[in-house]
Amino acid sequence: MSEEMMTFGGHLEVLRRMMFRILAVTVALAVLVFCFKETTFSMLFAPSNSEFVTYRAIERLCAAVGVQFHFTPYNVDFINTELSSQFMTHLTTSVYLALLGASPYIMVELFRFITPALYDDERRYSIVIAVAVFSLFILGVLMSYYVLFPFAFRFLGTYQVDARVVNHINLDSYITTFTTLTFLMGVVFQIPVITFFLAKIGIVESDTMAHYRRHAMVLIALVAAVITPPDVLTLVLVTIPMYALYEASIIIARRVHPAVKT
Repeated sequence: MSEEMMTFGGHLEVLRRMMFRILAVTVALAVLVFCFKETTFSMLFAPSNSEFVTYRAIERLCAAVGVQFHFTPYNVDFINTELSSQFMTHLTTSVYLALLGASPYIMVELFRFITPALYDDERRYSIVIAVAVFSLFILGVLMSYYVLFPFAFRFLGTYQVDARVVNHINLDSYITTFTTLTFLMGVVFQIPVITFFLAKIGIVESDTMAHYRRHAMVLIALVAAVITPPDVLTLVLVTIPMYALYEASIIIARRVHPAVKT
């Protein structure tokens, strides 16, 4: 049946099949993650280590420019307070990571679902958009894993109001914070894709975005300050790529409407 002649029931059938594919991929990934417990949690706990690769890379970079800088070693213990909590955390973590891993696929499936409603010239962008969504999502995940979360954990996990109060981080709290921040950064990195669609329908224009560069810089810095711990280095490391995404969005909006000059 052609897309133009598809009935309401036909659209529901397409939606049902799409949901089934998404569910099948997510369940398969969840089972895979669950089976590799040691590898999974070794990866998840790596950013909580004071010897994490990001810290060592920054120290080597400082040494390369003649600056002697070393992060202070720290140790934070994890605790479990309920009988079934570790098993349930293992189970829910497998689902969280499966959803995280399947998110690009889910986005592509949703895009394919709405593609028939687009014009022919817009459909040509489908492959490019799918690749962009996946690539940007992965960049957001890597940004969270290697930059945002390690520094957030380092600050919050070692912060003390008094030396007599020792931090013991609940396992569930750690996993929830990790997955939430990682997913949010994956979504934030979709800004260029969102800009593309907004520019297509005429809501945003490149000259307007370029005109408000300074305002955007301030807003991005404020957002970065909210989602990061009160640490200057972390703030800078998060602000720079977010502003780079804004500049990329201006270029994208300009390509959508090349007649508009900044």
